[in-house]
Amino acid sequence: MPLADRLAAALTRAAGSPPIAGDDQDPSGMDPLSAAAVLVAITDRAEPGVLLTQRTETLRHHPGQVAFPGGRLDPGEDAVAAALREAEEEIALPRAAVTVIGTVDPYRTGTGFSVTPVIGVIPPDLPLVTSEAEVASVFEVPLAFLLDAANHRPAAAMFEGRERRYVEMLWNDRRIWGATAGMIVNLSRRLRWPA
Repeated sequence: MPLADRLAAALTRAAGSPPIAGDDQDPSGMDPLSAAAVLVAITDRAEPGVLLTQRTETLRHHPGQVAFPGGRLDPGEDAVAAALREAEEEIALPRAAVTVIGTVDPYRTGTGFSVTPVIGVIPPDLPLVTSEAEVASVFEVPLAFLLDAANHRPAAAMFEGRERRYVEMLWNDRRIWGATAGMIVNLSRRLRWPA
C-alpha cells in the first residue's frame, strides 16, 4: 500500500493512548492561546523519514532547538496553509511537492500556542535550502525511530522554581525534546502499523 494511503488509514483510527495535551504546565492561568501549525513532512521512500530543523542559535525563542517547520497562522489562514507557507519560508520546501494527508491533535505549548501538526508526504531527496535567519540545518530522522516508544525517554528539569516533565529522543547528535517530542509521541499513538 502506498505511504500516503497507509498514513491516511492510520489517521482514521483512534489513538492507542490519549494524546499528550501539551507541555507540562497548568493551563488555567494562561492567556488565550495563539494558533500555530507545523508540517510533519514524511519522505516517500522504502524506509520513510521525517524532516526536522535545527533552529539557529540567534533566535529569541527556542534557539538551537530541534523543531518541525512551522509557525503562527497569519490572518485568514488555516493550519494547512500556514504549515505549507512556513515550510516553504524556512526550508524552501515547495508547497506543490507536499501531498497533505490531514491534521492531528493540537498541542498546547508553555509559550502560549496551540500547535496543529499537519501530516504530509513529500518526495525523497528534495533540494532544500534553509532560511539562514531561522534555520541552522534541516535533517531527516527515520519514521520508525520516531514511532518507537522505546526511544521516547522521560526526562525532567527545574524551570521557574518547579520541576517540569517532558519527553526527549536522542538521534545521533541531535536532542529532540519539548513540544516537538510531545507531538511525535502523539503521532506514535496514531500512526501504528507493523514495521
